[in-house]
Amino acid sequence: MQKYRLAEGGLVDRSQALTFQFHGNTYQGYVGDSLASALLANGVSIVGRSFKYHRPRGIVGAGAEEPNAIVQLGVGAESIPNAKATQIELFEGLTAKATRGWPSPGFDLGAINDLLSPVFGAGFYYKTFMFPKNFWEHYEHFIRRAAGFGLAPTENDPHRYAHHNAHCDILVVGGGPSGLMSALVSGATGARVLLVDDQWQFGGSLLSQSQIIDGKPGTEWVSSVVQKLQQMENVTCLSRATAFGFYDHNFVTVLEQSAPGSKKPADIRQRLWRVRAQRVILAQGAFERPLVFSNNDRPGVMLASAVSTYVNRYGVCPGNRGLVFCNNDSAYETAFELKAAGADVVAIIDSRKNIAESLSQKAVDAGIPLHPGSVVTNVMGKRQVKKAVVSKWDGKNVSATPHVLECNLIAVSGGFSPAVHLHSQSGGKNKWDEVNECFVPGDNPQGAVSVGSGNGTWLLRDCLNEALDVAVQVAGGLGFSDTAESVPDVADGMGPSVEPLWRVPTLDLPEKAPKQFVDFQTDVSVSDIRLAAREGFHNVEHVKRYTALGFGTDQGKLSNINGMAILAETLGKTIPEVGTTTFRPAYTPVSFGACAGENTGELYDPVRKTAIHSWHEQATSQFEVVGQWLRPWYFPKSGETLDQSVARECMAVRNSVGIMDASTLGKIDVFGPDAATFLERMYTHDIGKMKPNKCAYGILLGEDGMVMDDGVMARLEENHYYLTTTTGGAAAVYSWLEFWLQTEWPELEVYLTSVTDHYSTIAVAGPNSRKVVQAAGCDIDIEKTAFPFMSVRKATVADVPVDLFRVSFSGELAYEINVDSRYALHIWRHLVQVGGEYDITPYGTETMHVLRAEKGFPIIGQDTDGSITPVDLGMNWLLSNSKDFVGKRSLSREDSCRDDRKQFVGLVPVDGTSVVREGAQLITNTQVGPPTPMRLGSILIIIFAFFAINTVVFAE
Repeated sequence: MQKYRLAEGGLVDRSQALTFQFHGNTYQGYVGDSLASALLANGVSIVGRSFKYHRPRGIVGAGAEEPNAIVQLGVGAESIPNAKATQIELFEGLTAKATRGWPSPGFDLGAINDLLSPVFGAGFYYKTFMFPKNFWEHYEHFIRRAAGFGLAPTENDPHRYAHHNAHCDILVVGGGPSGLMSALVSGATGARVLLVDDQWQFGGSLLSQSQIIDGKPGTEWVSSVVQKLQQMENVTCLSRATAFGFYDHNFVTVLEQSAPGSKKPADIRQRLWRVRAQRVILAQGAFERPLVFSNNDRPGVMLASAVSTYVNRYGVCPGNRGLVFCNNDSAYETAFELKAAGADVVAIIDSRKNIAESLSQKAVDAGIPLHPGSVVTNVMGKRQVKKAVVSKWDGKNVSATPHVLECNLIAVSGGFSPAVHLHSQSGGKNKWDEVNECFVPGDNPQGAVSVGSGNGTWLLRDCLNEALDVAVQVAGGLGFSDTAESVPDVADGMGPSVEPLWRVPTLDLPEKAPKQFVDFQTDVSVSDIRLAAREGFHNVEHVKRYTALGFGTDQGKLSNINGMAILAETLGKTIPEVGTTTFRPAYTPVSFGACAGENTGELYDPVRKTAIHSWHEQATSQFEVVGQWLRPWYFPKSGETLDQSVARECMAVRNSVGIMDASTLGKIDVFGPDAATFLERMYTHDIGKMKPNKCAYGILLGEDGMVMDDGVMARLEENHYYLTTTTGGAAAVYSWLEFWLQTEWPELEVYLTSVTDHYSTIAVAGPNSRKVVQAAGCDIDIEKTAFPFMSVRKATVADVPVDLFRVSFSGELAYEINVDSRYALHIWRHLVQVGGEYDITPYGTETMHVLRAEKGFPIIGQDTDGSITPVDLGMNWLLSNSKDFVGKRSLSREDSCRDDRKQFVGLVPVDGTSVVREGAQLITNTQVGPPTPMRLGSILIIIFAFFAINTVVFAE
């Protein structure tokens, strides 16, 4: 076991062995291992299969950039899909399996796709799975199965998740040397500092390099800095915490993971931090780029920096016969570290002709053959690297007389690309650095500052100096004093000194050449990018979508720059002219559990109750949730069903009097000298014609001309209006009005106040409603002539001041009493008491729906779905011809004026008893035809696949 584990070295705790399983096989690792390092230590070379061709794939990186080692972690309800083995901290009993490869990664029947690769070029899915169109659902099923994505658990997650809000003066993202120096200096000034890093140990690159600081190993400097930071009360250090989103106003989201292997149900598995910072310092580091050559995806081809990480941090040598292929200086250190670890380094293949004499001499002293002006053109070996084909390189062409070197590990380095993801998410621009051949952060509109290798600064001494200067400047800008912290003494290191090499030409004819992969996870090759350009996709965003370049869980961290460079070469443009793709949150995948937060059961959604709720409970009302409100649904008497209760309540309203709690309706107070002007622009009817103490029914449209909400509008005074909205649309309408007032017409002097909770509404409807309101002690004349329909008056009912509305949504004589919610229950009880003489009956929302339907009144949000115009509803009479309003011009669109648009109609069952259930669909043909027959072509493909699979099995 652990045959590739070094006898000594690394930061793992060899005294604590851990047992884990991968695809049913049991292995051993140590505390401090990642799943990836433990697999490498045990000689597991194939960790999965590729997306399209199902080629065998091994571990390439050591962190978030890993494209191949995607696993299903755990089983059952605790399972996590699509986790990266490089980011999984090993724990006792860990169980994982690859998401791709059936029946196993070692032997995958889907490998037949590799034999058929000529027909699986870019855009294959778009061009092939089109006909017959009603067979698409079957295509999709097999495509998804073949793609090999992880499976989300179907059982309830037993773990807890949490949210946490935090404020700080300075947020430092990244716990490498630059991030640690930034946090140390910022903390010493007295600023409130939050330091976050995605790894379980702070130190970043210093954990993977044999770097000397102040005469000691760099890991000792890391330990001392972390200890200082933890002793500062104004500094919070979060490990296992990934900043994955950077939004407006320096709002950053951070996902914190708990320590692995916890079995306590009360433990929080993940915590989502919502951080608001005054300033942000980005120290995310950089990603090493792979080199593009034939068969560069074979297991055993790894990033040079990843090889150094496994050797120095984990004490694992990924291969005993290594070869280093590079176009810069940094990879030489990997060669020396492999040599020191006891591996046979067969050669350093450097595409550059001119190499620093000191560096070449160091290679000679180490006994490592150096091949300047050379490149690896191909790899031999299918399940593991066995040989490398090496040719001379003049900067443009390769020689036709290659030689072969035996090896089982190829460490590649094509230079470094700063991690500009969060900088870009915040709105920052990127600029091309001609010297370092990479995009580096440019101006940032939110004042975020990038430092270290994340800013294109490579030497450790320069990174620390830059971090110190930036931290002093940022803290000083916030009013904090200077600090006495200084940069430690750092031994000289090696920078990249890179020479561009985006693609190694193949020695074979294009049609016979092996694949040269750009994106390992989505199987995008050089030929795919060239095909996309040939078919007219010249914009990098279009090429990304056509080829799936950068679409994987690594989001192009390794592939994007190489892909852009190859596209630029194909189009005859420069890389800056081609540009970059858009970086969006999340930086790395985030679980739904973390987004949801605490599982609070019934309290997940806030519960809102009206002031009369206690009476409804005593009356045994059944409730339904509408816009978070508990609204009385119906009031059953002993033994009554829903239908029986609703029939009784409807008859009461039609024949005598009913009472309903309508307090949940949205209510907005609109006041100001420009109130009428503002409402004229928002609502469709003529506001100016309304007189004080009058009401009007109105609708609100979206910019697309579709009905958004409705309600009654009352003009209380010349410049004072009172609006009602639907229960579910209250918040949306208020936000919609504020949006237009603040962004489009800020010059209008209008004040909006939500008074939904402040006022309660009681509707009294039916032929005897006037008698009940009079009996309740109404102090104004409410007869028809004195108080006509669609009027509003100040009044007193049951000795309480109220706003009395003469409106109706049932078609019967009705009044709506708006009263301060503190007195709502008192008035309700009084109305019920005096209404006893008329057998007053409380009714709920179900009865209200029936009454409205009988009168042909639509319910916006239930009878509409956001695709209905006022004309569709038969509400043309509400559309003013004498003014403009939001959404009016959209009503003139060709689509809005079609003659065949669906119209809102009422349905009456023919038998008089059947009920069309809510959500039912109307269909014109009840006969379901036979399934689409399988075509001859499909049968031939299956037969061919059968024989091909058997050929592969025999070959294995």
